[in-house]
Amino acid sequence: MSYTIAVENIKCGGCANSIRTKLVDQELADSVTVDIEQGQVEIDGNPDLREQAITALAKMGYPETGSVEGMKAAAAKAKSFVSCAIGRIDNATSGKN
Repeated sequence: MSYTIAVENIKCGGCANSIRTKLVDQELADSVTVDIEQGQVEIDGNPDLREQAITALAKMGYPETGSVEGMKAAAAKAKSFVSCAIGRIDNATSGKN
């Protein structure tokens, strides 16, 4: 049986590979498919292990979307984008690149 967990912070194929490897190695999944763009982890395995998979994902830095950890991650990500934008505006107005 399969189920999907929406998570924060999946940025690249390396993230996806880590998620796949660790969940399978920890015997929390038979197989794992990661949708980087959607931030979704589809797990083929025992649905009774869902909470353990969520905990394992959070420990890896991929908290479930909507969870307290996920909200903190989303806030940190938003702050990062704002900081980057301000830095770019400051550089553009001061002539720095």
